[in-house]
Amino acid sequence: MGSTSAENHGTGDNGTSGVGRRALIRRSAALGLLSVPTMSFLSACASGGGEEQEKAKSGKKTEKNPLAVNDTAQMEFVLFDGGFGKEYAEDAVKVYEKNFPKAKVKFSATQKIQSTLQPRFNQGNPPDLIDNSGAEQMDMGVLVGKKQLADLTPLLDAPSYDDPSKKVRDTLRPGIVEMGQFDGDPVWIMYYAYTVYGVWYSQKALDSLDEQYPETWDQMLAVCEKAKKKGMAGWTYAGKYPYYVPFSLYPMIGKVGGREVLDAIDNLEPGAWKHPAVKTCFEAYYELYKKGYILKGTPGLDHIQSQTAWAQGKALFLPNGSWVENESAKVIPADFDLAVSAPTGIDSSDKLPFGTIWASGGEPFIVPAKAKNGAGGMEQLRIMLSEESSKNFTSKVKSLTAFNGGTDGIELTPGLKSGVAALDKAGENVVNPRLQDWYVQLQKEKIGVSGLGEMMAGRITPVEAIKKIQGFADEAAKDSSIKHYKHQ
Repeated sequence: MGSTSAENHGTGDNGTSGVGRRALIRRSAALGLLSVPTMSFLSACASGGGEEQEKAKSGKKTEKNPLAVNDTAQMEFVLFDGGFGKEYAEDAVKVYEKNFPKAKVKFSATQKIQSTLQPRFNQGNPPDLIDNSGAEQMDMGVLVGKKQLADLTPLLDAPSYDDPSKKVRDTLRPGIVEMGQFDGDPVWIMYYAYTVYGVWYSQKALDSLDEQYPETWDQMLAVCEKAKKKGMAGWTYAGKYPYYVPFSLYPMIGKVGGREVLDAIDNLEPGAWKHPAVKTCFEAYYELYKKGYILKGTPGLDHIQSQTAWAQGKALFLPNGSWVENESAKVIPADFDLAVSAPTGIDSSDKLPFGTIWASGGEPFIVPAKAKNGAGGMEQLRIMLSEESSKNFTSKVKSLTAFNGGTDGIELTPGLKSGVAALDKAGENVVNPRLQDWYVQLQKEKIGVSGLGEMMAGRITPVEAIKKIQGFADEAAKDSSIKHYKHQ
């Protein structure tokens, strides 16, 4: 589960990005990588039917307590226990306790977010702050649709922890605020980590083949052929959770056909999956299967097994998110020279340049609408979005945070350094498919497992996969029990 769980974060802003990148991310609104989920797929959240718990009274609003936290009220924080571990959160809790010595913090970490917390939402007594991530993530679209989340605007408009002259929102990476929105204004989710998705590999292994990272698909096939001759597969992936494949496939579709193709897919537009760019990219990936470039047995591997085989040099390329560096730290050799690249394209006719990549917020934190001490939950997030907490997270888990900075004085690990370089190269060409936070079940179980998983295992053809996936998207579009979202 760590998988998505851990979202490692590439940097999002380099001083050159400016307004263009902001506008672009607003347009293509970042997706929210739900932490690596797995198939357990949360069922819909029921709406609250229980007794609402009594709210803590507000405290005194001061310069040091801008959210007017009640300094004696308990604050409960439930963290997803995944690839990022829990130490970074425990360290931030200590700061809260130091600032409010009379308040008790009840902190816990679990992988079973939905089964543990859904009943509490339904009873009206949820915790004050939740990292809603992992395989058992609660469906964000459902929580928003049922008005079960608090609007985080008070947090965003509060003075930042380090500099009272700046609001919290002014200290965040581009796209983070927009990602927490579903229909315009209220911000329901604070994505804490910042993830770079792409194709991960060992620079050392690539050098041993005397090759560079391939920019066109013909070059990709040539590199895979060379690897195969040396006894190494070209690719592996989380076969049991094939919704990892989109981490490189979706940005490739955006590169080949333009970001409007991804927007149409997110918007569940009729025929969106029948766009020629989708067919071209599906056929390219299917070729990896047909030419024997995928590690034998991959369809039966989970994310940890596929990452381990890749770290052992059994396969060259792996579609993943930047949490992979921390999650696989125990199996990646010291001289591996971990690197990430944007997806390989088809050729020079692609709409967007090589370097087009998917990067966005991960680790979605929420404050329930019925939290007893919602102000305390938001204050804990304000602490986590300080430079000190951000640096602590980055140095401990090899990922960037939503805080725009926090890397000064930290020696970046190979994967993180490579992620920062990939973002620099991408410039404005960052795409953020939102399917996986707007329609979790559609993305993971249907498109991922029943569509892409079957195609990559060679059990259905690209044409059959597209037909199947378009059918799933059409069903979701017509299903009145699902709240629908669109790019603004």
